[in-house]
Amino acid sequence: MVKSMSSDGHQEDKRGGRVVFGVAGVVLAASLLFMRSPVQDTPTSSSPGAPAVLDYDPCCAYPCQNQGVCMRLPTNNYTCDCTGTDHYGTNCDIPTWTAWLKKNLKPDPETIHNLITSHSWFWAIINRIPFLHKRIMTYVYLSRGDLVDSPPTYESDHSYITLNAYYNESYYGRALPPVPEHCPTPLGVKGHREYPDVDTLIKKIFLRKQFIPEPHDTNILFQYYAQHFTHQFFWTDYEKGPQLTKGNGGVDVSNIYGLKEQDRRGLRSGHRGKLLTQVINGEEFPPYLKDVQGISMDYPPHIPIPDDSKFALGHPFFALLPGLFAYSTIWVREHNRVCDELFKVHPDWDDERLYQTARLIIIGEVIKITIEDYVQHLSQYNLRLTFEPHLTHGTRFQYHNRIHAEFNHLYHWHPLVSDTLHVNGTDYGIMDMAYSTAPIFKHGLDNFIHAMVNTRAGALTTRNHAPVLYPVLKKVIENGRRLRFQGINAYRQRFEMRPFTSFQDLTGDAELAAELEELYGDIDAVEYYVGLLAERPGPSVTPLSMVNMGGPWSVKGLLANPICSPRYWKPSTFGGEEGFNIIKTASIQKLFCLNMKNGCQNIAFTVPAGTP
Repeated sequence: MVKSMSSDGHQEDKRGGRVVFGVAGVVLAASLLFMRSPVQDTPTSSSPGAPAVLDYDPCCAYPCQNQGVCMRLPTNNYTCDCTGTDHYGTNCDIPTWTAWLKKNLKPDPETIHNLITSHSWFWAIINRIPFLHKRIMTYVYLSRGDLVDSPPTYESDHSYITLNAYYNESYYGRALPPVPEHCPTPLGVKGHREYPDVDTLIKKIFLRKQFIPEPHDTNILFQYYAQHFTHQFFWTDYEKGPQLTKGNGGVDVSNIYGLKEQDRRGLRSGHRGKLLTQVINGEEFPPYLKDVQGISMDYPPHIPIPDDSKFALGHPFFALLPGLFAYSTIWVREHNRVCDELFKVHPDWDDERLYQTARLIIIGEVIKITIEDYVQHLSQYNLRLTFEPHLTHGTRFQYHNRIHAEFNHLYHWHPLVSDTLHVNGTDYGIMDMAYSTAPIFKHGLDNFIHAMVNTRAGALTTRNHAPVLYPVLKKVIENGRRLRFQGINAYRQRFEMRPFTSFQDLTGDAELAAELEELYGDIDAVEYYVGLLAERPGPSVTPLSMVNMGGPWSVKGLLANPICSPRYWKPSTFGGEEGFNIIKTASIQKLFCLNMKNGCQNIAFTVPAGTP
């Protein structure tokens, strides 16, 4: 094989043109590679108080394999810390016998995923054998949880472990550290010397020319559930930076009750534990903001919203889209319904105890619905997923969670948004429903809910972002660059998946593969979010990488909730067997049917059979 050094210091395979950057080439290429103009300003020895910058950081080439930690040495050399990796050698690339057996005997994640999403007859049998089903669910809980570091190891302002990653909870966690600063290319040493122009990238890869429906009959009720559910822990503090969060690091139902205690108290009625409501057109809805004292809800100052459209909710964003407002209304009604059920059993309880206990029950309902309805549909598993916290009791499972920045970015699922929503003979475009709850009050909440059920969501793929969401998508990509996320292949390896070997391997589409290759130059240089959306469709609602990355973060976040721990998960925590049973029997259909005025039917995350 003939190799030569290219003008930018890479070794090129003259037969195939494929860039090769071996360990031996790191030092040889260093003097040329570092000459790239960096994306951000590079501190120099002439800057007051700035450390001297060495010629090249060999850790930019990620020489350490299998999650070995690269440490730069003053001589422009490096060393790999292989502790805890089950590998050894200069680059942590030699497996121990344990690692070798695991690699060669354990099926890879894609094989496992394809198994669980096929052979329905086999899983129908497993689902009916309790002890086997429980063993498999325990494995799902533990194996998913094991892929999330606990305690968290990284945050976005340092490329190495700091105490901030654990103690400073204003940071999102990180599964992988940021790309080292001042590397030859944005992703280290692979690909072009600059990111692709973001506008060109969006126009070529993301924008919708024609609506592509989701192939598993997913509806808009699912899309809004994803948005409403995740906004309880994705509270990015954009004023300070995309690496910072105002949230509490888990499923805390702050999207229903408010993030701050002041807001939670402001939303309470003070009577039998209930939340404040008002009656509009004969139905219960959350109160207007003007009628609530002491609550801090920041509506966008640049958008003129009349006072009769400003509602006091757990999250200020939820009155800006009618689908989110519908979910907020249903959860407020459910909380008050639960309070009534508790009062029947405990008429001696005061307002505070009824409220606090109802809140515990609501969080249990949220987790059960999320696992058994939402994740079940999302994954398309034939294994029946169940919420059984006791399966982790007495195991290695750790009850601690931190929301990760990569999880936040993974969850930007704007392709799900349909171009129109048909409600009672009226078609509403995306912008017709922005910053307004009017469709709900014009047609009635029940009619709007059924419209969400009957409307198909978009496929979660490339070339399916609605043009009106262009600014949102652009901000997501720009924030990923600010956070210096590693490439999609680095995250694939972090979550025990094989890296993509080519753009065709990534996309399964020759035309799309050629476009991406022109933009990025090397498969290892494809950005994290771009790779997630560009991956070829699989048997689930999301591509495989999203399932196998989002799954561990989801399972860990749900099962690490305090109510799932041994001292919490018992009837007395929830007001006795009656409250405990509300959680155990919760479902998305029951949630809506118990809180709609009339006509509840076909409530699910799929459009009814026969829907065009």
